[in-house]
Amino acid sequence: MYQRIRDLREDHDLTQREMAQILHCSQQVYSNYELGQRDIPTAVLIALAKYYKTTTDYILGLSDTP
Repeated sequence: MYQRIRDLREDHDLTQREMAQILHCSQQVYSNYELGQRDIPTAVLIALAKYYKTTTDYILGLSDTP
């Protein structure tokens, strides 16, 4: 899951700081999500799926179909 959110961010040419601003959190908090050092809250997971126009199942690794 953590690699997927990083890959999605990089595929959209966004920095961690830009993604953090979109999610209304600090760059450090977002970095911790990508590194797996902090659990991703459900609301953030949903926001990521909506932003990237994908499913939460894809982000969680339950599906390989974006």
